[in-house]
Amino acid sequence: MFTVRREPANPILSPRREHPWEAVATFNPSAVRTEDGTRIFYRAMGNPNALTTPHASLSTIGTAFAEDSVHFHSRRQVIIPTEPWEQYGCEDPRATFFEGKWYVFYTALGGYPFGPDNIKVAVAVGENPEHLDEHHLVTPFNAKAATLFPERIDGDVVLMLTAHTDWTAEYPRPTIGIARAKRIEEFWDSAFWERWHAELPQHALAELRRADDDHMEVGATPLKTEQGWLLIYSYIQHYYDEHHRTFGIEAALLDLQNPQRLISRTYPFLVPEEVYEQYGLVPHIVFPSGATVHDDTLEVWYGAADTVCAKSSIRLPDLLRALDPARPARTLTRAEENPILEPRGNGFEEAAVFNPAALDLDGSVHIFYRAMGSDNTSVIGYARSEDGIHVTERLTEPVYVPRAEFEQKKGDSHGNSGCEDPRLAVIGDRLYMTYTAYDGVRPPRGAVTSISLDDFRARSFDRWDLPVLITPDNVDDKDVGLLPERIGENFLLYHRIANRICADLLPDLAQGKRVSRCIEIMGPREGMWDSAKVGIAAPPLKVEDGWLLIYHGVSHRGRYRLGAALLDTDGITLLARTADPIFEPVEPYEQSGTINNVVFACGAVARGDTLFVYYGGGDRVVGVATGSVSHILRALRADERRPYAIPTYSPHVTT
Repeated sequence: MFTVRREPANPILSPRREHPWEAVATFNPSAVRTEDGTRIFYRAMGNPNALTTPHASLSTIGTAFAEDSVHFHSRRQVIIPTEPWEQYGCEDPRATFFEGKWYVFYTALGGYPFGPDNIKVAVAVGENPEHLDEHHLVTPFNAKAATLFPERIDGDVVLMLTAHTDWTAEYPRPTIGIARAKRIEEFWDSAFWERWHAELPQHALAELRRADDDHMEVGATPLKTEQGWLLIYSYIQHYYDEHHRTFGIEAALLDLQNPQRLISRTYPFLVPEEVYEQYGLVPHIVFPSGATVHDDTLEVWYGAADTVCAKSSIRLPDLLRALDPARPARTLTRAEENPILEPRGNGFEEAAVFNPAALDLDGSVHIFYRAMGSDNTSVIGYARSEDGIHVTERLTEPVYVPRAEFEQKKGDSHGNSGCEDPRLAVIGDRLYMTYTAYDGVRPPRGAVTSISLDDFRARSFDRWDLPVLITPDNVDDKDVGLLPERIGENFLLYHRIANRICADLLPDLAQGKRVSRCIEIMGPREGMWDSAKVGIAAPPLKVEDGWLLIYHGVSHRGRYRLGAALLDTDGITLLARTADPIFEPVEPYEQSGTINNVVFACGAVARGDTLFVYYGGGDRVVGVATGSVSHILRALRADERRPYAIPTYSPHVTT
């Protein structure tokens, strides 16, 4: 699990009207850390040259320096077209300081209109980063995004590049390839590339594209780690459909001795969300072109909307942990006893038991789970665990059944209806249960009921208050849950409108007052693992300076996963959110069921540093997974060195 944090000073480099050569755009930075600070090389677009390129802006390459890696100064042009094969522009630099010299590979435009025949790779070389006077054409074929590894591998100089980035009938899809040579000068020898290109499939990386209409491109110069070469690269979904094209940034881990071998990779971890990423010369673009490491922080440098330079950071240990192929369970680890609850008998829970809520009270975890019989009516069953994993007790009758008119079956006699997906919160001396009420005809709505803790302890389940609706009519509003603490005199209710998590404040929960607004907490992230919709999993857990929220995210392919977020003390302000999922369907009981590829949690409790997450697998069984609260908080909090206050657990706590 890892979190991506954008630099608060973004964009770190913007166009300057007083510099005609960079008056239109400054983007796609490549960065190299030095003893004194950070040197970046970036693509600069100026106004069209009235004499040579009146039809389009001319791209050149600039450089700048910052002692603090944020406030860049000393901007100047360092690569301008001087050769016929680059006369229409120099784009997208990738810089490496290698064996005493600076090598900046870039895209050379040799003709107009731009196309596969005139887009190639070139390199500028110099002993000083501000004087790169030696230029060479590298590839005789269409290619972009070449970058030199910062050290030799088994005695070889190694170059990575994207061949055939621009569509042709002969080469309809791009290939990321590796070239190795004994002398770096071989890389600007056309005979070398003719031999290499004739055997292109033998030099290719493993296929990174997940779908045939996706596109990828080399991003930053690879970084050497103990686990492998870390490659930050561009991944573009639906590339050939301009109306659905989605730019993202991913990471891959490559073998140290054979960088053609892929060890593991991430999902897209950064997509266009900020204003400077969504609006510009070409909107909705994040394009990685640089990566550096400072202490244990990975800095990802990228172009935003083809207009400005930006930077984001990731804790490198967290990212490498997420890329470790030995950790398929990600942040949470499944109990060996899973599934801990399965359908049984021929009554109320014979078809499915899933989507459990959880309450830690009096030394036991009380599990309220959604149960369905043969007629697909949802009721709430009950089980208890003393250690949080092994089921100590399981009742043979439901503890809650549909009682109100709005949750009685009105559609098909075997269609879904009833009380779905409970969530629990203790506030004062009462236990509140929110759930989805569904009659099979009208859109599902959120409902709430409560019971005193004394009645709950006495198993007086006939003393639940009559439920009331708390979300509007004729609106599909689900995933309802309460913050387990009042905000002033109000209850804070989370609910899902369409595809995003909303909240509202309610003065009372018993008088039929319903939510009337969406205070937005978070929404889906197009192109990422939670691209289709998000909703709360369990109600938030209180931590030292805020609330830990486990949430579910759904991709456009319908796969359910879990993520984590940190909310401020108001329960509303989003402080941080994981870039990757903390849990996803892996086991057969999660990948196959009533609905495939689902892990859906409604309950979580913390005992000391151990987080227990209770979830439905495949909409059929109940599982539990555990993780470290401090590990999750360390990834979510901005200050990694602060102490963490972990709730103290006593096996006989009375609320």
